[in-house]
Amino acid sequence: MACLGVHFALTDDDVTALKALTDEQERLEFLIEELEEKYVDADDGFCAESDKAWDAMHRALADGELTWDGGEYPLRHAVLAGELLYSGEDYIMSLKTPAQVRDVAAALQPIGEAEFRRRYFAINAESYGFDLGDDDCAYTWEWFQNVRDLYRKAAAAGRHVLFTADQ
Repeated sequence: MACLGVHFALTDDDVTALKALTDEQERLEFLIEELEEKYVDADDGFCAESDKAWDAMHRALADGELTWDGGEYPLRHAVLAGELLYSGEDYIMSLKTPAQVRDVAAALQPIGEAEFRRRYFAINAESYGFDLGDDDCAYTWEWFQNVRDLYRKAAAAGRHVLFTADQ
């Protein structure tokens, strides 16, 4: 798999349908067959892809590591933290409530390029496993802006945010 990240701004109905599925494989199928179909190609701003940049994005916003609970709330919730809806090794599904979305959106809005760059270069290079550098920072910043915009729009609409990544 490609480790590609996607944030979805879900309605209450979407979340109710997703959580009604108690079998995790059915949840994954619902994500792929229903939610991706509904949101990925829609031009409504309720989906933000983050390619492979989600890893560095999370590290820059949390504590420099790729952990579920490292860093301070609410920034650690921008990517990984939240309610885990899938425990398999092949996918990540982490849901944020509308209240958490509002908190994340407010925390992300003031982060400009200089602050993001400072946070990026504070990542633990050894655990990151890739070279920290200007190109990777610019790549991550580019995707971050889409995610920040999604949180702003999701907060205004009172939506949940689901972060997913195939592993």
